[in-house]
Amino acid sequence: MNLFLPLKIMGALLVYLSAALLVPIPFSLYYGDGAAAAFVYSALVCLFVGLLLWKRIRTHKDFGTREGFAVVSFGWLFYAFFGALPYLFSGAIPAPVDAVFETMSGFTTTGSTILTEIESLPESILLWRALTHWIGGMGIIVLSLAILPMLGVGGMQLFRAEAPGPTADRLKPRIQDTAKLLWGVYVLLTAAETLLLMLGGMSFYDALCHSFATLATGGFSTRNASVAAFDSAYIDWVITFFMFAAGVNFSLHYWALKGKVRDYFKNEEFLFYSALTLGVTTIICLLNQGTVYASFWDNLRYSAFQTSSILTTTGFGTADYERWPVLAQYLLVFLMFVGGCAGSTGGGIKVARILLLFKHAHHQLFRLIHPRAVRLVKLGDIPVDRDVMQSILGFFALFMGVFVVASFLMAATGLDLLSASGAVIATLGNIGPGLGSVGPVDNFAHITDFGKSVLILCMLMGRLELFTVLVLLFPTFWRK
Repeated sequence: MNLFLPLKIMGALLVYLSAALLVPIPFSLYYGDGAAAAFVYSALVCLFVGLLLWKRIRTHKDFGTREGFAVVSFGWLFYAFFGALPYLFSGAIPAPVDAVFETMSGFTTTGSTILTEIESLPESILLWRALTHWIGGMGIIVLSLAILPMLGVGGMQLFRAEAPGPTADRLKPRIQDTAKLLWGVYVLLTAAETLLLMLGGMSFYDALCHSFATLATGGFSTRNASVAAFDSAYIDWVITFFMFAAGVNFSLHYWALKGKVRDYFKNEEFLFYSALTLGVTTIICLLNQGTVYASFWDNLRYSAFQTSSILTTTGFGTADYERWPVLAQYLLVFLMFVGGCAGSTGGGIKVARILLLFKHAHHQLFRLIHPRAVRLVKLGDIPVDRDVMQSILGFFALFMGVFVVASFLMAATGLDLLSASGAVIATLGNIGPGLGSVGPVDNFAHITDFGKSVLILCMLMGRLELFTVLVLLFPTFWRK
């Protein structure tokens, strides 16, 4: 593998990051929060290092699959390290490990936080925090493919390495056009939610930050109490709707905007996702009615919000679900593993994989009864290739294996079993809040630096769906 080519593209990505770091400066000047200099210094550092790598490294080697994996994995690491500079320069998060944890949580749209007093931080720092969500939601590489023509070489290798789900959907023959269309839908939905939240009484600043976090299924809020701080049924339902939309394959949104609304109801994954959301919401409503909430409408509002928040891996909170009945908590834990649809901004294993795993299990049982029968596993009307099915089985085995190993490592730091496993699934699934001492009303500040480092890797592996990161650990990957 040619290491110089990934480093050259790292430089281009850092140049883009330097431009993104300028966005919070007008907000800093407007609010007078004193953090503008931190963003200027951060942007200059990124610009200097980026130009140094981009302009100084010369290479003519064609872009291959190995280079694609390296660019995506190291690109996200570069963004986590350099994106932490505003926290360090402003003093908002003085500890380097904490700053990288918060930034990785932002870019991977996890939403786990080490912050204890969010509302005391400068407004521009909180905007940057939300902006990291929004940039990472659709994907750093996807954005780069849309705006940086020099990344057009080998674009499909990059797209496949970063795209969430069993396969990467192409809306247009040219991958750059696909990237632009996906980002166009993303921007449109973000603008729509921002407007609706402002109509509900939110300021433009709060509406923008929460829209960034919602469409990216991230969960960073500008308030200590998250969305519950606004105490508005209207705002809760608007965010619930857009969380659900963010968990849907964005290709379906694109075709709906083109007039093909029926494609939603022809898509088996969307139907399963909708049924799962409705079914779990109904069961939790029944469990909570009369025991947790006296009012049916309050019950429905909080149950639907938390179900969508956990299933889509957004992680916003309007209720402490650890006070709900045990069965309701178990259902939410199950949703933590499921995640959103393939091609969405949601994390987790993905609805498509879960659906195909169920179908594969049913297929194996059917073959025991009818060993001579020829029957294919299908998603909708499309037969699933055997290689794709093998990839899904491998992904599931790896996901559970990483979950178990990381849980052991977190338990070794002194966490109890519930908190250790809760912290891992919250970060590996890019969810945000976990269970135990990292539950919906707690944070990750008390975890040791070693534990935070483990969780940083979990966030990265979860966002890039394991294979892209773990393949770098094989010695043969680096050999000619």
